[in-house]
Amino acid sequence: MKLIILEHYSQASEWAAKYIRNRIIQFNPGPEKYFTLGLPTGSTPLGCYKKLIEYYKNGDLSFKYVKTFNMDEYVGLPRDHPESYHSFMWNNFFKHIDIHPENTHILDGNAVDLQAECDAFEEKIKAAGGIELFVGGIGPDGHIAFNEPGSSLVSRTRVKTLAMDTILANARFFDGELTKVPTMALTVGVGTVMDAREVMILITGAHKAFALYKAIEEGVNHMWTVSAFQQHPRTVFVCDEDATLELKVKTVKYFKAPPQVNRKGYIYSTNFGI
Repeated sequence: MKLIILEHYSQASEWAAKYIRNRIIQFNPGPEKYFTLGLPTGSTPLGCYKKLIEYYKNGDLSFKYVKTFNMDEYVGLPRDHPESYHSFMWNNFFKHIDIHPENTHILDGNAVDLQAECDAFEEKIKAAGGIELFVGGIGPDGHIAFNEPGSSLVSRTRVKTLAMDTILANARFFDGELTKVPTMALTVGVGTVMDAREVMILITGAHKAFALYKAIEEGVNHMWTVSAFQQHPRTVFVCDEDATLELKVKTVKYFKAPPQVNRKGYIYSTNFGI
């Protein structure tokens, strides 16, 4: 487990984008070898997506041989609804880069058979060779994707009822009206993300500080599903200073030595973690 602490959100976003860029370049994808990338939605990854778009436009990065798998989608929300995760990904990322539409995979929350859609999603990941790097964000209650508190830590892609805390948090995207927020979603499972060869979790803002504390300093607990990634062999938590407010001073000092990511994708630091 590694914890990268940057001063501000913008720096955390740039670090994460550089890491993704370097991993893709290092992988050297091509027609017979696609890089598979798991992606989140929400406000946290927006800065990272903006930097990745910048790298593409500058000619530093191509997504031509990248396949993406998104974490989740609302149930019952029309695909073209401005708050659907299909709309989010296309408006904020996909339409600005050279990725082929057939290489983007987002769960269909309007499928006739929702569980069959979830099962098919798992098969698509398997057919793609698994996920090389799964990027995620978390909620203030420590949920990753829509794996709400109490979710199984070995869960697979499935239909999930949203917790009231999640509905309240997402109401800001639906004019502040709780009745407009979907109450169910399709989501990858904790086990699905754990199967990735590498996981990077973005945690920014003081409102996520207690969740980061639970993820880093306490034990694995299904009530804080992000804590499961303590047990992944290659997990990188990327956060800003505000997100560390609940951590012990000695924890922050231990991880604080400034890490660097070079063009070849190597991370180096005087002290990079466990």
